[in-house]
Amino acid sequence: MKASIKNQNDAKEVFRKCQTCSRTFAHLLNREFEQSIEHEERALNPLAGGILNQGHQCGMLWGTALAIGAESFRKHKNLDKAITIAVNATQDIITSFVKTSGATNCKDIIGYNLATILGMTKFMLKTTLQGMNNSLCFNLAEKWAPEAVETATKSLSADVVIVDKPLCCTSEVLKQMGASYEETVMVAGFAGGLGLSGNACGALSTTIWKRMLDWCRVNTTKNPPFFNNKTAKKILKTFNKETDKKILCNDICGKKFKDLKDHTEYIKQGGCKKLINVLANA
Repeated sequence: MKASIKNQNDAKEVFRKCQTCSRTFAHLLNREFEQSIEHEERALNPLAGGILNQGHQCGMLWGTALAIGAESFRKHKNLDKAITIAVNATQDIITSFVKTSGATNCKDIIGYNLATILGMTKFMLKTTLQGMNNSLCFNLAEKWAPEAVETATKSLSADVVIVDKPLCCTSEVLKQMGASYEETVMVAGFAGGLGLSGNACGALSTTIWKRMLDWCRVNTTKNPPFFNNKTAKKILKTFNKETDKKILCNDICGKKFKDLKDHTEYIKQGGCKKLINVLANA
């Protein structure tokens, strides 16, 4: 078995190689689980910076949630259990991350609006002056990585009350896109704004990830663009038109989900059905 990151923390080195926080944390956890899913990791690039630089949930969370979903599928043969644990474990990961970073959103953590040229310029200038290896994001990655691994490992083995036939907005999008069972469990934790937290739409992130995954499988030697991703921008434009530019799950659904059972009932009753259909065809 490879050395645990808790004993040999090379998060900064991995970050430098992976280039985005989202891909970095998916890779760190997958490596810890002794798994290699390169295409799925590379496809996470556009989720760094809070979903195309809008400053919503930090890419470290999206990457960690995906790795948790992948491991949950491998670890638990029962799909209902795999999905339930993936969602619950993502909730635990968010709690862990906030304790370390103080926030879930990229903009709140780094203090800059990356969606504007001025904000991006200021952030890059600060990073250059500090030196990449001592930047805020690199330091946060190094600080949180051991706890992320420990929290994910414990949560994946926790006893849970399994939701009978759970449904997730994210998995429903992927089913329409012809995804595998494994892929639908991978993104289960994205549901309800990531771990049912009500933040930026998980179905949107799922759609972007899946389109990039298909792209990565064709372009095996290239990485999806991070700053100027035309495919992801097109999906976001379609999403904004459908939601009148509402991106938070709470705002779109008009509620925050108490748990996975609550979210399942919402989906069963047709919640977000039109949006899911639009995204699946975006």
